[in-house]
Amino acid sequence: MFEGQPKGLFTLALANTGERFGYYTMLAVFVLFLQENFGLSAAAAGSIYSTFLMFVYFLPFIGGILADKFGYSKMVTLGIVVMFLGYVLLAVPAGTGTVAYACMLGALALVSLGTGLFKGNLQVMVGNLYDNPQYEAKRDSAFSIFYMAINIGALFAPSAAVAIMDWAQKNMGASVAESYHYAFGVACLSLIISMAIYYLGRPTYAQVLTDKKKVETKAETHEEELTPAQTKERVIALCLVFAVVIFFWMAFHQNGLTLIYFARDYVQTSSTGVQSMMFNVWNLVLVIFGVYAAFSLFQSNTGKGKVISAVVLAGVAGVLYLMYQNTPAETAVSAPIFQQFNPFFVVALTPVSLAFFGMLAKRNAEPSAPKKIGLGMLIAAIGFLVIAAGSNGLLTPNAQAAGIAAGEDVTRVSANWLVSTYLVLTFAELFLSPMGISFVSKVAPPKMKGMMMGGWFVATAIGNMLTVVPAMIWGDQNLIIVWGLLIGLCLVSAVFIFAILKKLEKVC
Repeated sequence: MFEGQPKGLFTLALANTGERFGYYTMLAVFVLFLQENFGLSAAAAGSIYSTFLMFVYFLPFIGGILADKFGYSKMVTLGIVVMFLGYVLLAVPAGTGTVAYACMLGALALVSLGTGLFKGNLQVMVGNLYDNPQYEAKRDSAFSIFYMAINIGALFAPSAAVAIMDWAQKNMGASVAESYHYAFGVACLSLIISMAIYYLGRPTYAQVLTDKKKVETKAETHEEELTPAQTKERVIALCLVFAVVIFFWMAFHQNGLTLIYFARDYVQTSSTGVQSMMFNVWNLVLVIFGVYAAFSLFQSNTGKGKVISAVVLAGVAGVLYLMYQNTPAETAVSAPIFQQFNPFFVVALTPVSLAFFGMLAKRNAEPSAPKKIGLGMLIAAIGFLVIAAGSNGLLTPNAQAAGIAAGEDVTRVSANWLVSTYLVLTFAELFLSPMGISFVSKVAPPKMKGMMMGGWFVATAIGNMLTVVPAMIWGDQNLIIVWGLLIGLCLVSAVFIFAILKKLEKVC
């Protein structure tokens, strides 16, 4: 899947990996930080979380418009700098009073603005690499690789956040409330690395830079000419997809809100045996190596390649066995650690996804990008059916919290319910997110690429703003009602996209 890709893809993907590592390190503990430092309720913390995510995904629309005028590279650079300032402000311990609250809000404003300038424009640059007919056929696989790189950064983030907080408490004498700032400091370091990768690798993607100082003649570039009617048709199709995307992200980003509340209050606080192994991020990395080695074993065209793959696979199996032998009898399980499973599944399953769709493509049976989005919505509904099944018979959130506060022996469920939910939601994400971004990159009118990519993020922003809705009923309502709301929205969205499928496929 990596063969034949332009070098610029890997530079831009690695730059994004560094940025996403910092972002998800912060996000892994953010709502818990709000409750610990400022005493906020689940609904109040959820409101700040959802508003922040809304701006994170809305501002790329503005960033795209600015980039169409001033150049993608300039906006990406400015975005990194602004994000860095925001993370610095979060990392400074300012206490728990009014000043600290104001600093937190100011930091969120800077991070969201910087992300708006960085995120969408970097993805447009990736898409522009594939405007070259030499690479056009690899566009979908490229965005899957790019998406995988994002999640490599996200994979290590929860473990990094928990580890740095534990270190700060044990070695720096920091309180729990103060230790969150150390986790935010990690984001600062990751952005420095991201910026270094972006600039050192600049020659690999120089052909897609649109800074004003770079002047290209019409003979050097080919830009598709569209009639006003064709432009309108494409914009309408994209807007219809955006409408569906809203509800996917509303559901999916419960991973940092209600699913974290569920992990904290309803999931068993320790694990034993084989189950314990999945809470060590290095075991997950080994599994990823094993998956890629297995694919290489079957896909390699040379005997040498097959031997190397077999050796790696055997080595992974051996190391995992040793890790199991040295696994403690009981492993503590903290709520933030569950956020490592979504990126783990993304990275591990990306080659599975690419192989599956590649096989269908060879048979001329690969579903279109819009159809994949519809299937993603159906799969997302199944994901919340899993957590609904695991929630059967549990107390309401308020009753559960009261029992925990009183020291009662409340009912907690196996971590496997939540991990399985993340697995199914990841399948949904792989069907929808990279394919959706690829669809936007392919269908957007040439002179509106930045704006349309920004439109994708606006839809995501609205969905993120709506994440607070389940949190608002997280209290006296039965958990089945919370999950049922999300199931219903995913199913309705799937029905809608299949109803307009022909209209969407017309512009592909």
